[in-house]
Amino acid sequence: MRPLWVVGDIHGAYDKLRALLLRAGLIDFDGSWTAGDTHLVFLGDYVDRGPNGLEVIRLIRSLEVQATEVGGQVTALLGNHEVMFLASLVFRHVDPHDRMGFREYWLENGGQPRDVDLLEPSDLGWLSNRPAMTVSHGWLMVHADSLMYLRLGDSVKDVNAEVARILANPDPDEWGLFLNWFTERMAFALGEGEAKARRALSVFGGDRIVHGHTPVYVLLDEALHGPTVGAGAPIPYAGRLCVAMDSGMAYREDAGFIARLNPQGIAEVVAFPSGSSLY
Repeated sequence: MRPLWVVGDIHGAYDKLRALLLRAGLIDFDGSWTAGDTHLVFLGDYVDRGPNGLEVIRLIRSLEVQATEVGGQVTALLGNHEVMFLASLVFRHVDPHDRMGFREYWLENGGQPRDVDLLEPSDLGWLSNRPAMTVSHGWLMVHADSLMYLRLGDSVKDVNAEVARILANPDPDEWGLFLNWFTERMAFALGEGEAKARRALSVFGGDRIVHGHTPVYVLLDEALHGPTVGAGAPIPYAGRLCVAMDSGMAYREDAGFIARLNPQGIAEVVAFPSGSSLY
């Protein structure tokens, strides 16, 4: 089985992302793919908060092409910050005074005007075509630790088709509802979370769920009641059915990690700045 690496929320932390991918042996110093047939999955939230969202997007897009050429694969999922970013752009012509509030909402949540200034049509097209979920190596991969995906369809294929339909149709009510659903989090950590995780897995497939969206230190503090100091690794929880992968790399100077997963769980973690270790 080919290796599977997963990256959580990046939020414009381009330099950290490059350092982590380099330490994991997935790229070289020039940013070129060196991972052979590896499947590398990004869980969304490439922009906002941090300063270099467009650089993150273009690195991922480049790796997508390079990986395919040597039998590898890069999958980049849709995060809620991509939807915020797109909404601020899609509705600006029909709502130049932002009466619907999409631009204000984006800016309030860390929107970076520099990303808009650097955006090219191909970047916009790429963002608009991100899938919402995928399954690989027995892992159901989504951005959000939420049951919102169950409202969008009864299979991975149906959910991705419905999300593509929403993003292709500038209906402010649908976009607003979609963004509101993304405010839900910690579904698998609170209130019979393990049963909720099993429900999602029974519908979409996979044996475990890996997600971003909620930083690990927030999940530990607010739901799992664990130590938040030094939360520099993915967090397995809900009877080990779920793994949280948002390292908060754009929020804290010492934060950042990526992980190699296998069907049994977490196989390896590469952390910033301390290097790598077996989990």
